[in-house]
Amino acid sequence: MKIWPINYLFLLISGFTVICVTSVEEELSDTFHGKVKVRGVHAKFSLRKPALPDDDMCYIVPGKEESLGKCSFNTTAKTFLVIHGWTVSGLFESWVAKLVAALYSREKDANVIVVDWLNTAQNHYALAAQNTQKVGQEVAHFIDWIEEMTNIPLDKLHLIGYNLGAHVAGFAGSYANNKVGRITGLDPAGPDFEGVHAHQRLSPDDAVFVDVLHTFSRGSLGLSIGIEQPVGHVDIYPNGGSFQPGCNLQGALKKVANLGLLAMNEAIRCEHERSVHLFIDSLLNEEEASKAYRCASSDMFNRGMCLKCRKDHCNTVGYDARRIRRARSIKMFTKTRAAMPFRVHHYQLKIRFQVQTNQSEMEPTITVSLYGTNGSVTNFQLDVKGKITPNKTHSFLLVTEEDIGDLQMMKMRMEDSSRRPVSSLISTAWSWWNGDSSCSEIKKKSLHNLIPSDFGPCLNI
Repeated sequence: MKIWPINYLFLLISGFTVICVTSVEEELSDTFHGKVKVRGVHAKFSLRKPALPDDDMCYIVPGKEESLGKCSFNTTAKTFLVIHGWTVSGLFESWVAKLVAALYSREKDANVIVVDWLNTAQNHYALAAQNTQKVGQEVAHFIDWIEEMTNIPLDKLHLIGYNLGAHVAGFAGSYANNKVGRITGLDPAGPDFEGVHAHQRLSPDDAVFVDVLHTFSRGSLGLSIGIEQPVGHVDIYPNGGSFQPGCNLQGALKKVANLGLLAMNEAIRCEHERSVHLFIDSLLNEEEASKAYRCASSDMFNRGMCLKCRKDHCNTVGYDARRIRRARSIKMFTKTRAAMPFRVHHYQLKIRFQVQTNQSEMEPTITVSLYGTNGSVTNFQLDVKGKITPNKTHSFLLVTEEDIGDLQMMKMRMEDSSRRPVSSLISTAWSWWNGDSSCSEIKKKSLHNLIPSDFGPCLNI
């Protein structure tokens, strides 16, 4: 056996494109009624180059050792396998080349291999989903052969799969003779995989470390795009794992009456594909990587109640995620901007309202301005969910695009919908620093005796 120097091999698994929601539904229906036939499954392995990230110039062929040398496979570097998902067009999406380029920007000597299973992935969705296991077996055979020919340590092998490609990666890891180092699932497909046994989908058992980004796990028009349940060691749900900033799915829903379901295409693609761009962002903006926080639910996170970093309670989103292995999946949440760089800074604000009258509930509009050592954010309207109960502490999540540093002063404006004088309220507030900086501990500053004035209720704290 010839020993090759070892590089890090990256396998990227590419994605899922919705051209028309109507066609998806028709295809699912046709498949379940037995109107389609299974095509042959043949995966190809293209080792792309940094200068030509969108071109398939050289294929590594399992069983042909000379193809490794011909494609200049680097046996001393990391290896990435990129695996795409279901596609209607039968073509690679533009994000594939962007991800290849981003991987090379971080790991210049790596092998970035794009797994091409377009011939099968462009079938009806249910048929493509059914064949993910067969494709995964082919990828596993490729991994076993590469390991035998080059003696690369599999802890340097990283599979990155999008949509159905995430489950292909899972099956590949499951069928490989030895356990691969890492699998990253980018919004793994939900239909036909939600709720099934772990052996029938991506799961924590498929690699030493499995991390997952969920960006469109909420069902739309009865069709679930991304899987909602946790399927890795660490499962991160940016913006709750449902609606992503800038994708305007709500606006697209309003256009359906005039433009039909085609109006949904770009919005759905934006939501689902955001997982890929979050991962690309983590490669390109290493110093501005987003952080996610362990939390029992999205609702609790949205109230700012989980901004802790002690004992693995926070992690980096994307490429630099810290490896955590626990018996149960860890669910984490984060907020993002609408575009790169996606990172934002999280703050918790606690307010206790002490009422001087017999009023039992209030519906105030609360606007705050924060002034810190590094900057400020003004006129931030708190998301008041439901009514405010007096004599009880309420927690809010504040998100800023800039790190304002240590909080020095806060201004608060409260307007009561009942038009009661806001001076009837006396508040005490605490501000919690989010820990997004290099400090691992959350800093707390207490701000006491906030008394709104009768006129233009603005608090200087």
